[in-house]
Amino acid sequence: MYTINSAKIGFEEKEKGSLEPGKLADLVVLSDDPYKVDPKNIRNIQTVLTMVGGKIVYINNPLFRKYP
Repeated sequence: MYTINSAKIGFEEKEKGSLEPGKLADLVVLSDDPYKVDPKNIRNIQTVLTMVGGKIVYINNPLFRKYP
């Protein structure tokens, strides 16, 4: 909801704002769900993968290493 509305304000909803084929994506894949982890262990959550502009820029998991 927040991302699509922000894209609409900037007249960029055709390029970004939702996860759809052909749109840019900035997202992260985390090792655990921060809403389900004991608050004391949130600091141990790791970033597994980061995408910026639809391109993978960081990988910290051997399962994803085959991607550029």
